[in-house]
Amino acid sequence: MSKAGHSIIKAKMRETGAILAGEMSGHIFFADRFYGFDDACYAGGRMLEILSKTDQSLSQIFAEFPQTFATSEIRINCAEEKKTWLIEKLVAEFSNTNEIVTIDGIRIKFENGWGLVRPSNTQALLILRFEANSEENLTLIRQTVESRVKALLGEKV
Repeated sequence: MSKAGHSIIKAKMRETGAILAGEMSGHIFFADRFYGFDDACYAGGRMLEILSKTDQSLSQIFAEFPQTFATSEIRINCAEEKKTWLIEKLVAEFSNTNEIVTIDGIRIKFENGWGLVRPSNTQALLILRFEANSEENLTLIRQTVESRVKALLGEKV
């Protein structure tokens, strides 16, 4: 796990010796038989290579993985001077009831998924992402975290 961003991920790959890394945005970084950077054409070529060595279809290969449900990136306006304060408040609140990771903002683990709130590196925004094992759990986790963020920002929930 690493902070988001191309240069940060590439540095983490070098530090850990990782041969593959990815972001929820869909960027996939290869250091195995490649230069360690994100390249969609190369990712497609590697997928074709995998398919050429099996009789399974792509959908059959993916069916072996657990199904998860995720949100797209959710952006909430937040003044630069409030970003750190807000993350600290969320850490204080959620660390009492949930396991948290604070590598890049706060990642809150729930029994059936997780929620992420991190400050944007480039804009006066908070970036939220959520993932769960069902649509229902995704909705519940998102409502739990997003309502706290909005309440701390003084928005009507």
